[in-house]
Amino acid sequence: MSPANDDGPSVLVPTGVAPYSYPCLRSLGRRGVHTVAASEHDHVPVFASRFCDETAALPSPEDDLLAYKDALLDLAAREDLETVIPVREYDAYLLSKYRDEFTDHVSLEVPDIDTLARVHDRVELAAAAEAAGVPVPETRAFDEVEDWSGERILKSRYNLLADEYVETHAPSEAEEVNNVTHVRPGEDPDREQLLAEMNHAPIVQEFVPSSDEYMFAGLYDRGEPVATFQHRQIRGNSYTGGGGVYRESTYDPELERVARDLLGELDWHGLACIEYMEHAETGEYYLTEINPRMWQSLPSTVQAGADFPYYYWLQSQGRREEIDPDFELGVGSHLLYGELGYVASVLRDDSPFVERPGLGETAWEIGESVVRQPKFDFLRLDDPRPFVSGVVQTLSKGD
Repeated sequence: MSPANDDGPSVLVPTGVAPYSYPCLRSLGRRGVHTVAASEHDHVPVFASRFCDETAALPSPEDDLLAYKDALLDLAAREDLETVIPVREYDAYLLSKYRDEFTDHVSLEVPDIDTLARVHDRVELAAAAEAAGVPVPETRAFDEVEDWSGERILKSRYNLLADEYVETHAPSEAEEVNNVTHVRPGEDPDREQLLAEMNHAPIVQEFVPSSDEYMFAGLYDRGEPVATFQHRQIRGNSYTGGGGVYRESTYDPELERVARDLLGELDWHGLACIEYMEHAETGEYYLTEINPRMWQSLPSTVQAGADFPYYYWLQSQGRREEIDPDFELGVGSHLLYGELGYVASVLRDDSPFVERPGLGETAWEIGESVVRQPKFDFLRLDDPRPFVSGVVQTLSKGD
């Protein structure tokens, strides 16, 4: 275990290889908070950042979730450690499930496990949205569906398979499952194949024709919003959707309302990233999912002035009154390798519901937005090494 930092308070950022841990290190490191980045991998791009003060080794949560939890607890027990920021789904789950053990050592801004379970279970999440009176696609468990004549989407029921949610996993086992499949009308999906792919029975949702995708992010304090943010997703990992790779900050009072109504229904505490689809015909915002942790597009959020890593730190230190939740509208930022993934999806992906854009049109739109909004998630002139390290690792994987 690493020695404690004697110069001041420290924050633990368990990262895996998640690049969106970078703004956590950058935001807090430049404010004088000692940053400890921890991973099960030896070579992580964010380790190269000048804002990463210290690194620590962790076991893999995929190999043994309880060993990973115990290693986090060992680090949290250091006298200088003040809080832990949830970056991955594993972290969000463990910090909530074992919150009492962690809060013996650090302050946490996370929901209790029962509330988290309502978000991780997409059937329960849809029920919560209906109770809040906000739009949500019709959502049913796979085994409840007999008629496959409509336009449907198959999704994993749980963001994370773990013993709290399914009987197939022991306390030491967990896995992320993010499968999404578009089902053609009249096509009867193979249940056994789906179970083999997802390790559990998925959900079935109605297909919602969308004109745009949006994200609402919030930091909550026992049901009350402390800071919120919105952006419009221009491009995702794929032309059919997925995590944002180019987005622009925005604000719509109606999006704010439906998100706040849902989080109020959940009596939420901590971080929440909610993805929405704007219905192409009605303009209503339909819920896609909630991520109870830091999010993939966090770098662009911070570039717009919504510094959620710092907000999380302030709230964990009992300094909520210092949070200034204002942000700048119209700020865009690119995830460069994600843009390449979007182009690849235009070449290879297929959907019965979403029209494939032309390759020339796609290239023009990406080029135009890069010229108009030359901001990038990880390419920073004052701290270039994480980006360079990421490129080198990506290229080396192709050898």
